Amino acid sequence: MARMKLIWQSKLVLLAVLPFAAADVILETHWWAVNYAAVAVWTTGLSVLLGLVTWKLRAATPAAAATGAAITASLMFSTVSLPYEPWQSALVPVLAVSLLAFAATRLGRQQKERMGIAENRFGRSSSQVAANLGVAALVSNGAMRSWAINSSWFAHGSLAPESFFAVGLAAMAEAAADTVSSEIGQAFGGRPRLVTTLRAVDPGKDGAVTLAGTFSGMLAAGIVAGVGTLALRGGHAMFSVSCAGGVFGLFFDSLLGATLEERGWLNNDAVHFLSTASAALFAMGALAILH
Repeated sequence: MARMKLIWQSKLVLLAVLPFAAADVILETHWWAVNYAAVAVWTTGLSVLLGLVTWKLRAATPAAAATGAAITASLMFSTVSLPYEPWQSALVPVLAVSLLAFAATRLGRQQKERMGIAENRFGRSSSQVAANLGVAALVSNGAMRSWAINSSWFAHGSLAPESFFAVGLAAMAEAAADTVSSEIGQAFGGRPRLVTTLRAVDPGKDGAVTLAGTFSGMLAAGIVAGVGTLALRGGHAMFSVSCAGGVFGLFFDSLLGATLEERGWLNNDAVHFLSTASAALFAMGALAILH
């Protein structure tokens, strides 16, 4: 009952992400349609297609699929480079996050259903999608990038715009790592332990971790960071920073779960949003040190 009262946090996460993503997509679509129509057509078309496929596979509700399509389009627009190739954009890491989450939630599903911890068969909600991918869209926005790159946050003020994509990529890596870690750990990890005390607890407990789940999550972060770096034509620094940020966010998620979520102060969507934000901030700090 206490957690039902925290539904306002899910609404707040959605409100912080969806209006921004929708407005960004509308403005970007109009600008690109006037100046380079192929970008507008491919970006909106592929984003809508991904949303439809996600909905048909029952990986998301209709509203969540639409939310995901808007966030995907916003991310793709933020990573456009000319000459334009859709596969050299944020679409690739978004696909990686989606495929990893889809596979992980279905592995050992019968066992998770018996334990009562399986994901809803209708798929993820809009707030869950916003919590997982919203931070990546927010930090990848051109205005946010320009502010961070030119501000005193960076010691030398010479950070290349392409490098800053590592910040959003870190948030996506954390989203994949968290889902894969949780799902694999619950299905195959055995009895988990609380991250704060290492005390053995029941599967599905907030802040509980397993070795299988943790290593699977770290691998997922590496996969998203790797394919994202290749798609965005980044270098070793982009991969290292985004992967490290994703892993940092994974452990931060467990810490929040074992403390604030367990005490009823945060709900699951708020924890995921803050964890992806922590991954982005870690990546931003690492970039500041490197540059």
